[in-house]
Amino acid sequence: MDKAISFIADSKQVAPNKPFFLYFCTGATHAPHHVAKEWSDKYKGQFDDGWEAYREKVFARQKELGIAPADAELSRHDPDVQRWDSLPAEEKRLYSRMMEVYAGFFTHTDYHIGRLLDFLKTIGEFDNTLIMVISDNGASSEGGPQGSVNEHLFFNNVPESLEENLEALEKLGGPETFNHYAWGWTWAGNTPFRRWKRETYRGGISDPFIVHWPNGIKAKGEIRTQYTHAIDMVPTILDALGIESPTSIKGVTQSPIEGVSFAHTLEKADALSKRHTQYFEMMGHRSLYHDGWRAVCPWPGTSFTESGKFFGEPIPAEKLTELDANNWELYNVEKDFAENHNVAAENRAKLIELIAQWYVEAGKYNVLPIDGRGALRFTEERPQIAVDRTSYTYYPGTQPVPANAAARVLNRPHSITADVEIPAGGAEGVLLAHGGVEGGYAFYIKNDKLHWVHNYVARDYYHVESVELVPEGHHQLRFEFEVTGQPDIAKGKGTPGRAQLYIDGKLVGNADVPVTTPLAIGLTSGVRCGSAPGAPVTPDYEPPFEFTGKIHSVTVDVSGELIKDAEAEMRAILARQ
Repeated sequence: MDKAISFIADSKQVAPNKPFFLYFCTGATHAPHHVAKEWSDKYKGQFDDGWEAYREKVFARQKELGIAPADAELSRHDPDVQRWDSLPAEEKRLYSRMMEVYAGFFTHTDYHIGRLLDFLKTIGEFDNTLIMVISDNGASSEGGPQGSVNEHLFFNNVPESLEENLEALEKLGGPETFNHYAWGWTWAGNTPFRRWKRETYRGGISDPFIVHWPNGIKAKGEIRTQYTHAIDMVPTILDALGIESPTSIKGVTQSPIEGVSFAHTLEKADALSKRHTQYFEMMGHRSLYHDGWRAVCPWPGTSFTESGKFFGEPIPAEKLTELDANNWELYNVEKDFAENHNVAAENRAKLIELIAQWYVEAGKYNVLPIDGRGALRFTEERPQIAVDRTSYTYYPGTQPVPANAAARVLNRPHSITADVEIPAGGAEGVLLAHGGVEGGYAFYIKNDKLHWVHNYVARDYYHVESVELVPEGHHQLRFEFEVTGQPDIAKGKGTPGRAQLYIDGKLVGNADVPVTTPLAIGLTSGVRCGSAPGAPVTPDYEPPFEFTGKIHSVTVDVSGELIKDAEAEMRAILARQ
């Protein structure tokens, strides 16, 4: 927030009469839900009644505020969500705390947005600034049915342990966790709708949206119910400011803006929406809105429990034909706000009309042919700034290198060689590190000895320390990982191996590593050379643990054969979406 305020201040002190544009995108409330304890403690006990009770309270409040129609019905209890009264007391305590932390995270964000608004008031720009606030999708289900204290487990096919999660309850929201809440709170967060992010029922694609502009909008504190889509925001801003969208910029023809303005609705609550139709598609889960009706073709089904399949299942061509013939649902959302009553059987003509319209829209906006590969879509390599190579060289004082551009050391023989100079009196600090408290590795000097640590999903630490001191002068410090067995990636186990430390080619330490991280490291930090700010890979040092000698370079060699499990990797990639 400080940076956002400084951006505006910079622009105003240089050109006070020039308008500014600020896109402010917070990390909240995406996982991990990190917030200081005093914020989450504000909500102590407020979610102890469980997710069903929370939905009832929220739904009543939505009706009171006019957000939900007075005759709206709450959607059914989701089959994939455990009933609160069926849970043992210890699980209730864990899940309640997860939501307390989430609420504190949200409130902390709201506080800092308030700071930005206060600054606009201070400089006299609050009333003249068009402010739009929106979230990016329905509440997220990546936490799974039981939530997570460390999502790094989920991304590496390592089963969660309720006992471990309970032990970490008081740490939730702090730097030692990478936490996310359970499906019950996902479902409750989308009240009154059904389902969640990654699906195209209203629970997955509906978002709260706030517009504030005192100098431009006379109406205040009112609700608007016209159908709009996120792509309508840009044309609305241009319309409100009286600006035409350019057809070309510096001779380059611009793609057409596909949204429509809703500026006319800001002053007229009963104005007709200019948006009549909108298609949706997510991994084969499809829907279409058209003039008060919604057609939905859920894939893999109305719930994982009912379909017996999970998100990301491939759709064979013959199955797609079957889905189009038998699985589309129809809802009159002007009368059925939360999609409770499927009226496809008695409105066959309307359903066929909307299915056909979905294909028209999908063709128009390049969705066709429908990609039925499911989660396999995520296994395709995305374009990178550099191609994979067998040797990666890093330098101190540089920016962290994200995982998708970094050396891939998992499940293969590899080495790390640091070209360093040790001053008189010795040196200490990180030579190279990747990851954080949730998992990763670190190569460093401490107490004049060479160290390497592998943090296996915050569950175990495998540590090797040199038996000799690192001497003064110019040296080659090297770590080697020798694979000694096969991984079991599907069960969350990367290759076992032997960790070896060398000083100028002399073996000075070794240890067996029974298991390594199989699929993903670097959720919180990329590869860092010469220091490791942020949550540390190991409690053996305090961040940033900047190296006090001189590093010329650190080279990672990954020429050894990579051992892969395509199916297990696919599941992990899918989990990160």
